[in-house]
Amino acid sequence: MNGYKDELRDYLKEKAVVIGEVTLSSGEKSNYYIDCRKVTLDAKGAFLIGEVLSDMLEDADAVGGLTLGADPIATAVSMRSYEKGRPVSAFLVRKGMKAHGMMKRIEGPIQPNSKVVIVDDVITKGGSVVEAIEAVEAEGHRVLKVVCLVDREQGGSEIIRGKGYNLEVLFTPADFGVVAKSE
Repeated sequence: MNGYKDELRDYLKEKAVVIGEVTLSSGEKSNYYIDCRKVTLDAKGAFLIGEVLSDMLEDADAVGGLTLGADPIATAVSMRSYEKGRPVSAFLVRKGMKAHGMMKRIEGPIQPNSKVVIVDDVITKGGSVVEAIEAVEAEGHRVLKVVCLVDREQGGSEIIRGKGYNLEVLFTPADFGVVAKSE
């Protein structure tokens, strides 16, 4: 990896880390929140994410994950992979089967039996990643690995690795100088 990873860490720390009590999607309370969309949907942030993650794709055919966290990440990575001459398509996994049109759960130019990398912004308990994995495998695709921007270190990474998947995490709260308050 290059200096872009350090720049991404610093940008996430500056733009995405919020100190103060919040309720997480799991219902648990936390003394900090990492709002990655402040970076994944930002032009500079998207470039940095695309630059760093596009070098982590191995021989993947496609990159994606569960909507909404994975959407801007997959798009940034796909665009940067094209610019680097190794194009990898992006895909999105809906939270449920579409009830009209083609009634697809997975959207994008993903070919049958593709090798995929699952991406997500923040992993807490691992539910979004597991849901994305199950959806793509149900359609016959093979998950090469999972890449997550931030691991909150609250059990999700252990669940994913325990299911036999290779998980690469770019950052943990310690990389941002954040320490979870013990209850």
